[in-house]
Amino acid sequence: MELRVRDGRAVLAGEDESGEREVDPHSLPLGADLAEALHEWAKVADAVTRTETPQDGVANALVARRGKQLAIRIATVMNSQVSYTDPVSGELVSVDAPDQPAAAPETEAAQPVPDDAPEPTPWGTGLTVSLITAAIVTVTVVSLSLGLGETSSWLALVANVLVVGGLAPSVWLGRRVPVWRWVAYGVVTGVLVAWLALILTLL
Repeated sequence: MELRVRDGRAVLAGEDESGEREVDPHSLPLGADLAEALHEWAKVADAVTRTETPQDGVANALVARRGKQLAIRIATVMNSQVSYTDPVSGELVSVDAPDQPAAAPETEAAQPVPDDAPEPTPWGTGLTVSLITAAIVTVTVVSLSLGLGETSSWLALVANVLVVGGLAPSVWLGRRVPVWRWVAYGVVTGVLVAWLALILTLL
């Protein structure tokens, strides 16, 4: 089974009597949450590949990492090997289903296996990173807008739209990644503060 992206949608390809077939994840017993997560990843991956910034290593790395995580989840649910084609690099990666833990001997009392406890949220460090990122983005957007605004207000508006559009895929991917989410929060805050400052300068 192979995970692919087709026109912003996730598909799973496999072989049967009639040859290779691609099916929607919702048609397989994966669960609604996993199927929706696959399509969400495919939309972001498609947006990243369509942008004209192939040097954006952060977005590419996040797409590849998320794709591998989802492939592992599929392999776990289906209990079989799953491959996925990285939509950015085109590399084919194979993952195996995680080994199931051995059953405890009958002579021992069954002990509940706790789920992996979530790591504590590093609020201090995280908010510091968000604050620094927000300050950098705010100064950059305001300086760019004021500089271009002296030439043309429309040019400044177009520049803002392009900047936000270029950052959107990375921010969307990073919002749930433990480390990069703080950067994503800072980018969003910085853009909003910059726009508020620009509106106040026009009043």
